[in-house]
Amino acid sequence: MLSHGGAASLNLIYDEIEKYYPAAKVSRDWAAGIRGVLYRELNKGTRFKKIGISIYALSNYKEESVPKEKIRMHSYIEGICIELGNFKKYRTYTADPSAIYRDNLSLNNFTSLKELPSFTYPQIVNEVKNIDVLWLSSNGLIFPEKAFEIVDSVGTLNGAFNRCAQLQNIYSHFYIVAPEKHHDKYDKTIHLEIYKDIRDRFTFIDYDDIINLYENAAKANNIENKIFG
Repeated sequence: MLSHGGAASLNLIYDEIEKYYPAAKVSRDWAAGIRGVLYRELNKGTRFKKIGISIYALSNYKEESVPKEKIRMHSYIEGICIELGNFKKYRTYTADPSAIYRDNLSLNNFTSLKELPSFTYPQIVNEVKNIDVLWLSSNGLIFPEKAFEIVDSVGTLNGAFNRCAQLQNIYSHFYIVAPEKHHDKYDKTIHLEIYKDIRDRFTFIDYDDIINLYENAAKANNIENKIFG
């Protein structure tokens, strides 16, 4: 945590733990062991605290507030979608791995997949890999079950729809995550004739709603950790 400014994702801790504790992964259940140490320290409340679903920080760390800038808000919402996907036990992927999510942590510190698997024809995969966030199946064959496009400007809405439409022959669901002020434009676009066959697979999610969902999931996750460890 110190080497990353005071905060680290659970994935980042997993990736770098051997730099500080070379024998940390000797045990077959090393990941559970690391989580156990974190949970015990969290219960003590002296050294660490949890500031998200899977973000841990030093007890005196001041966490970043919700960003106001459009560019930062885009990657912030992407990060929320990734963390929620991890929380729901999906494999997660993003088209923007180097973008900063929050607390100096980039999106690739949270995704479970660094490359999009070749789940279908290369031409389709090459387009789909540009979708902001994907939740992929965690069991059996890997394919995108849910696709999230973050739309902070109505000028990017058509591109978001078209990227999602590349998955129309795979049973995926699509989510346009945007400020409420873009809801009317979303409704007009989704009722265009070209989207009639996949219209029911799209859902609009307001920024405020997904932030509230994340905050509630983080609270639930903290309670679960306290009870079950």
